[in-house]
Amino acid sequence: MPTVYLAYGSNMGHRRQNINDAVKLLNKNGIKVTTVSKPIETKPIGGVPQANFLNGVMAAETKLAPEQLLSQIKMVEQKIGRVKNLKNGPRPIDIDILLYGNLKIKTDKLQIPHPEITQRSFVRNPLKEIAPHLRLP
Repeated sequence: MPTVYLAYGSNMGHRRQNINDAVKLLNKNGIKVTTVSKPIETKPIGGVPQANFLNGVMAAETKLAPEQLLSQIKMVEQKIGRVKNLKNGPRPIDIDILLYGNLKIKTDKLQIPHPEITQRSFVRNPLKEIAPHLRLP
């Protein structure tokens, strides 16, 4: 199974519980989370004024194809209460696919590696924590 790296963030409600719930739901839906970085508190980027985020990265294994993985992630986000009604708005959970093995994908719905992976310290630093030998694209 390929290793996938997912970024997570939460800035609504019980942020740590939202992250823990996301890990549990991912594990129940074909995405075996193997490592979770320590969350770091960050200020929101863009959007409306809102609370700080807890951000981090997790490693997982899955047999799901990238598009199926994305679909499962969106379902997990919805179960935790995410409603997409405001771009860069507050959210109980946000999960992005950063890397999927060595695949490179660019479609209207999905881009792997994530296009902003190297520009976000709240992604780079947690990735270094859980996968210090990983080379970013």
